[in-house]
Amino acid sequence: MDVLYANCAGLDIHKDSVVACSRRMSAGKVLREVRTFKTTTGELLALSEWLGSLGTTHIVMEATGVYWKPVWNILSDGDFELILANAAHVKNVPGRKTDVNDATWLADLIAHGLIRASFVPDPQTQEQRGLLRTRKQLTRERTSHVQRLQKTLEEANIKLDSVISDVIGASGRAMIEALIAGETDPLRLASLASSRIKASPTSLGEALRGRVTRHHRFLLRLHLQQIDALDRAIAEIDKEVEANLAPFRELIPVLTSIPGIGDLAARVLLAEIGTDMSRFPTAGHLISWAGLCPQNDESAGKRRSTRMRKGAPWLKTTLIQCAWAAARKKASYLAAQFYRLRARRGPKKAVGAVAASILTAAYHMIANGAFYQDLGADHFERRAKPNQIKRLVARIQNLGYDVEIKPMAA
Repeated sequence: MDVLYANCAGLDIHKDSVVACSRRMSAGKVLREVRTFKTTTGELLALSEWLGSLGTTHIVMEATGVYWKPVWNILSDGDFELILANAAHVKNVPGRKTDVNDATWLADLIAHGLIRASFVPDPQTQEQRGLLRTRKQLTRERTSHVQRLQKTLEEANIKLDSVISDVIGASGRAMIEALIAGETDPLRLASLASSRIKASPTSLGEALRGRVTRHHRFLLRLHLQQIDALDRAIAEIDKEVEANLAPFRELIPVLTSIPGIGDLAARVLLAEIGTDMSRFPTAGHLISWAGLCPQNDESAGKRRSTRMRKGAPWLKTTLIQCAWAAARKKASYLAAQFYRLRARRGPKKAVGAVAASILTAAYHMIANGAFYQDLGADHFERRAKPNQIKRLVARIQNLGYDVEIKPMAA
């Protein structure tokens, strides 16, 4: 097998240590040298100096949690070509696993060009990605506290979520705070509701008639405090994201022209895939990386599974949410695609296909800076019109009649 990189290295990274294997070609022979470094900044700088002194040109490391990031950041200051490998793609033969063998195996793979580099965005995109992923985690926490608050109300036989849509909206919050303060009269509690609430005062009063104990008030107060703290944290993240939005600002209105994608979803999309589409040769490569296409699982000529791969979970979940929103956009191509596929494959397959279409459009729009142009709800009918004519003519001919097709006069 040909050697593409004569002077390279493989790194096996752990939380507290890095095992580095240098692989060099000299007079037709392979020279290997293995050293172990700690993951402190001083030791990583020593690792960079050692690899530089050996004339290393290419360095490969596995994507192990977050432990690879500080190693990557320090080595990126040197004159190295860094390659991040997916751990699932570089597994060695089982039974001979040690840290030294792992580093040696990585060095041998990169020497022969057998490692496909993972996508590592630029520092600005990584910062936006970290902020928006943290925002999503905090939003999930907030939702969890809202659910626990509803559970506490149910334990007290307060059916508030049965009569209003948002339990912690202005009206719901006013009622809950009154409950915490010790108010028990259902009519007084119902009078705190806004006039825009559709439920009648009578139904509100019945829903608010329960048995709230001191224990319930304590839990309600605790959950409200946590929700408020999370709201403040999310607001701070939004300010920080807005302050660092300059490299992405021009593409936000471009992406929001796609049905189903709002301002926040556009920011998440750019933070996950970046603004340089040259990293992905085609839109199909991006869809595969995101995990929005069926996996290849075939044996003996039989397809064993067509489930989608895990892919990029942060991007994939956002695109699925956008796809559900796009499916409700009336008289649009994406809605027509959803309903067309849902009839044959079910809603989950259909929404996955819509998400892939959204990402395909985003790929070309980011690459070209063009706004979204909807193909129309009748796109599939127009595309299939010739085939439909042939089918109908064949059916009539099977009944024993000749058919002559003429276009109608305008």
